[in-house]
Amino acid sequence: MTAVAKAPAWERFTPRERFARFTVYLLTVAAVVTSLRTVEVIPEFLYDAPEQMMDLFRRMWPMDVGHYPQAIHAALVETIHIATLGTILSVLLALPIGVMAAGNVTPYPALNFIAKLLLVSSRSVNSLVWALVFVAVFGPGPLAGVFAIAFRSIGFVGKLFGEVLEEAHRGAIEALTAAGAPWVSVLRMGYWPQVKPAFWSIVMFRWDINVRESAVLGLVGAGGIGVVLDTALNLFHWDRVAMTLASIFGVVIFAEIVVTAIRRRVL
Repeated sequence: MTAVAKAPAWERFTPRERFARFTVYLLTVAAVVTSLRTVEVIPEFLYDAPEQMMDLFRRMWPMDVGHYPQAIHAALVETIHIATLGTILSVLLALPIGVMAAGNVTPYPALNFIAKLLLVSSRSVNSLVWALVFVAVFGPGPLAGVFAIAFRSIGFVGKLFGEVLEEAHRGAIEALTAAGAPWVSVLRMGYWPQVKPAFWSIVMFRWDINVRESAVLGLVGAGGIGVVLDTALNLFHWDRVAMTLASIFGVVIFAEIVVTAIRRRVL
């Protein structure tokens, strides 16, 4: 009698894949344990954290509504101005860098490398760090906030704009090049019509982000609503802190609604 062939056992992962997954899990657990030991969590503070939070909320309520016309409204308007001017300045600076970063538009590896290095440098530094730098240069005030927002946004706008340029269809561009159109005309008539909707979406999205980021720049002296928040925190006026936080939440929601409406109707 012939022996019946044994059906092969089905396995979801190969031994190599199982070993790789185990290694990833082990490294993740080791990283979490090391992080917990490094941050030195104090158990006594952790145990009464819910009680402290409830006490803080009791101090925040009711909110000091009268503080809004006195200090918050003007600071909120200044925050929106900082975000808007910073976004405009970042677009003016990011456009040429984005064009330089796109290899199909600027076929020079050295320029591509320099542009990408500038974009990475801009994104690597947090807006609060930029704010500290410009506060040291210009002194405390909204001007430092405008430049902090602008220099932080260059990397975001320039990178996405450069990637959109690289994804442009070559048909119209090749036709313009074959007709002898200069480089500027190819960029204006070939690339720009294709990337214009994406460009404005990027700008509006970045403005929305900048409204959020400019709300905290005042914590380091760069103007805006953060100055009011920092003052209230330092003086332990928790009812004013609550009113300021609610106002920040309101202006962020307002910015989200404005951006959504513009993108729906215009883009």
